[in-house]
Amino acid sequence: MRIVRFAHAQGMSFGTVESDGNLAQIEGHPFGSIVYTGARFDPGDVRLLSPILPSKVIGIGRNYAEHAAEMGNEVPTEPMIFLKPSTSVIGPGDVIRLTELSDNVHHEAELAVVIGASGARRVTESNAMDSVFGYTCGNDVTARDLQKKDVQFTRAKGFDSFCPIGPWIDTDFDPDDVEVRCEVDGEVRQSGRTSQLIFSIPRIIAFVSEVMTLLPGDVILTGTPAGVGPILAGQRVDVIIENLGTLPNHVVGANGLTPAPTGGQG
Repeated sequence: MRIVRFAHAQGMSFGTVESDGNLAQIEGHPFGSIVYTGARFDPGDVRLLSPILPSKVIGIGRNYAEHAAEMGNEVPTEPMIFLKPSTSVIGPGDVIRLTELSDNVHHEAELAVVIGASGARRVTESNAMDSVFGYTCGNDVTARDLQKKDVQFTRAKGFDSFCPIGPWIDTDFDPDDVEVRCEVDGEVRQSGRTSQLIFSIPRIIAFVSEVMTLLPGDVILTGTPAGVGPILAGQRVDVIIENLGTLPNHVVGANGLTPAPTGGQG
């Protein structure tokens, strides 16, 4: 089942994607029994939003060995966690807004795990997957120069719009060995497979849940493959995860504008 959150003429709703591509509206939220209202929407008549508004987003750093190497870092011996604020979350088709505080903002394509109705607190690796509601695409946008300057990650990864997720939550998705790819203006920048994760999804959930309670709808970004690089105003960034979907976003300058033909970050 693919769960979406969308804006329409009457407001905002959750729904499921039907086999013909139309959206079937559900009552309330999707964490529990799904009850349909009977309303159907053509996707051309609505705007997809981020499929969930999490209380927090947890990132996992350096979870692909080649990415750790390209950044000049050692492979960690246990999951390296950081937080992105809920205010950084945007949806498919929304714009990534650059900041005047950084000259080097990077894309980071990632598989995102969405926590289910039971939440997770001090779960074990053996039962961690019981906490998973589904999966979506994520982009851990990062101001690389600020990350280097600050050492810790909060400012570099916390700007408004620096956490695109979507287009939906797939509750039947198999995350074991799929391609995670990033394209910028159609050029492949990143391509890795989830089978290359240093720390598995059960390991990550168990580790994080020892530190903090994971609430329904919380999102864990599982790490990014090698190939990260800068994004500029006027560019389009697509995070594409095999068998899951495509998350498209355009980039604008700090002033909300795209540049003149000569380029630049605004």
